[in-house]
Amino acid sequence: MTVQPARSASARRTSPADRLPDFPWDLLTGAKQRAQSHPDGIVDLSVGTPVDPVDPLIQRALSSVADVPGYPTTHGTAELRAAAAGAMERRFAVPGIAESAILPVIGTKEIIAGLPSTLGIGPGQTVVIPEVAYPTYRVGALLAGADVVAADSLTQLGPQSPALLYINSPSNPTGKVLGLDHLRKVVQWARERGTIVVSDECYLGLCWDEQAYSILDPRVCDGDMTGLLAVHSLSKTSNLASYRAGFITGDADLVSELLEVRKHAGLMSPLPIQAAMTAALSSDEHETVQRERYRGRRERLKAAIESVGFRVDESAAGLYLWSTSADPRWGETCWETVEKLSELGILAAPGNFYGPAGARHVRIALTATDERIDAAVGRLTD
Repeated sequence: MTVQPARSASARRTSPADRLPDFPWDLLTGAKQRAQSHPDGIVDLSVGTPVDPVDPLIQRALSSVADVPGYPTTHGTAELRAAAAGAMERRFAVPGIAESAILPVIGTKEIIAGLPSTLGIGPGQTVVIPEVAYPTYRVGALLAGADVVAADSLTQLGPQSPALLYINSPSNPTGKVLGLDHLRKVVQWARERGTIVVSDECYLGLCWDEQAYSILDPRVCDGDMTGLLAVHSLSKTSNLASYRAGFITGDADLVSELLEVRKHAGLMSPLPIQAAMTAALSSDEHETVQRERYRGRRERLKAAIESVGFRVDESAAGLYLWSTSADPRWGETCWETVEKLSELGILAAPGNFYGPAGARHVRIALTATDERIDAAVGRLTD
């Protein structure tokens, strides 16, 4: 009798990774190597990662509980939740958030990637994302087995009743800001269909040319947060990307659902991070200082790229210049532009990372030191 070899475990299952596209940043390796070969080094404007110091106030808070050995709570300390609710009111005109409706997360990419699954959204249901969008919206839907529709206009969706709809204002990558009337229409439309609205507000504290609003602002939702969730990050204006510090808030019932699942899964923010978040959310001075740093870098870099034939579209807020050019010296596609910039030692992100509609744009980040921003300005304009 011939014995058949046992099938491997991997042959008996379908990996969730099979549902996902290639990780986009891996595709930038060649351009990055070319930019790194510049005699004066690379100016990496491809990723929105902070480069400025963490405020000492936050560092002290982090270390103040470094000797606490016990487990933290998934829901976070009462002090953290109170600080987050206070920051939402002071900074974004959102009063009255119950502390029970604040949930700390291990970085906002983590919560977005798991949100459809955690909310019970799956095969046969639809998640709507912007046409040009942060890739993790799509990733989270695909991991849940849900269908994904990219649409910027509610009329594009026709009679559909999607399970979840993402909005992102200010947008990554475009910096587009959605006005009050638009946000109100989204809320009304979603409520008529029982659709959950998730508003990614990670760049809400970085407005330059237009004012952005939270989905939880009473002028948007009339003080009723039912069906609405807002995602907030401390990576940007508090420079806490390495801390993986963020929170989600809004509909208390939905937050309670998320909390229950996360308790079972052991998804809890470390206590030192919770203490750091509490300090960061309780003080606005460091946030104001950082915002002004970015304002200065934006002004210098925007002037430089426009002077050499780029057009900056949208970009009214956020950490990026959404840029394109009809000048043939910069190429016709986003990848050609990335290549041309890399020859100057400048690394940008191709727009099609964020969807086919971005194929003619590049995303140029403001997240480099003043010295590196000035180096980029010099290379572009010399």
